[in-house]
Amino acid sequence: MTTRKPRAVSFETWVERQVREAQERGAFENLPGAGKPLPPGAYEEGSWIREKARREDLPVAAMLPPGLALRKEVEDLPVRLARERTPERVRTVLVELDARVFAWNCGPQEPPTYVRRVDVEARLADWQEAWTAAAAVQPVVVVPGASLGRRRWSFRRRSRP
Repeated sequence: MTTRKPRAVSFETWVERQVREAQERGAFENLPGAGKPLPPGAYEEGSWIREKARREDLPVAAMLPPGLALRKEVEDLPVRLARERTPERVRTVLVELDARVFAWNCGPQEPPTYVRRVDVEARLADWQEAWTAAAAVQPVVVVPGASLGRRRWSFRRRSRP
């Protein structure tokens, strides 16, 4: 355990003396990674945060300030809308996001970040156009004699206990 710094000694002198004494004792010998270069990105500020997010597969938006998270959500909107199947659900997603953006822009912000509002009607029209184009590319194939109704529950594969 280190001793307290004497009042008459400067921090720099005191720290240098502690390091020199530790070197004389051999405290820095045979350390893991001795003589090896640091991994790439180790010099960058906040690299440990990026590494942890990559290792645990965390979403980037969870680490952003609220304004930037909203911008990221608006940027990722086409991917999110591509998963939706009904125009009503798409409209709901767009209206909710636009309301959050409006509330953000009206409130106090630290740091000041303006987020562009979502044009609900234009985005909905884009989604409908993409949806009809995708439906035209992938026609539904109906096999004669095949049932289009739901399968009965008794035919489902039973899970093992």
